[in-house]
Amino acid sequence: MADAVHIPDEAEVRARWGAFAWTEENARKAQEVLARYPAGREQSGSIPLLDLAQRQVGAETQTQGWLPVPVIEYVARYIGVPYMRVYEVATFYTMFNREPIGEYFVQVCTTTPCMLGGCGSTLILDTIKDHLGIKQGQTSKDGKFTLIEAECLGACSNAPMVQINDEYYEDLTPETIKKVLDDMSAGRKPKPGPQSGRRTVEPKGQAITLVGKAAGTEVFAPEWR
Repeated sequence: MADAVHIPDEAEVRARWGAFAWTEENARKAQEVLARYPAGREQSGSIPLLDLAQRQVGAETQTQGWLPVPVIEYVARYIGVPYMRVYEVATFYTMFNREPIGEYFVQVCTTTPCMLGGCGSTLILDTIKDHLGIKQGQTSKDGKFTLIEAECLGACSNAPMVQINDEYYEDLTPETIKKVLDDMSAGRKPKPGPQSGRRTVEPKGQAITLVGKAAGTEVFAPEWR
């Protein structure tokens, strides 16, 4: 799995991000977040506010965003809690990037369902490494792709799968993951979800269950009957 990373706190990071503040639109969103919690419980908004800050950094850098130390400090001041209370959230949840990443953040699930049997997440990971010319934890030379391994992403029925930015790409083979990456590199948006022709998580091949008359008021899609 991915090694723990160090959050950069060099002088150039502070020079670039020391004056971070919400954009006008994000200031409204931040107020909406805080409105969900009673007075004195502003710390409960740490996760959505860090996510908002990370997305703002991403918009400014044309990447998927990360959380420089001055940005984390800004969020802590915004909700009125010590910096460490927000830092520990940013370092606990893998949804928060602690180093600069690329335009496309490729997270390959390598836990048991994706790895065992004929799923082959290791093959998918190796294919991505070879295709992009990078190792786990690295960003491609063109700055487009950052690659990491991830814990279970909850799409076990459609293994192997990867998460790229906010989308899932499932039922992958070496050929289909290369096509997804090539499309992104060329500025095209590949369709997320199963890449095998399935629509969701219906059985592969011919259905062998739920093929009879629907019980009670249940209704099944015609193609699944």
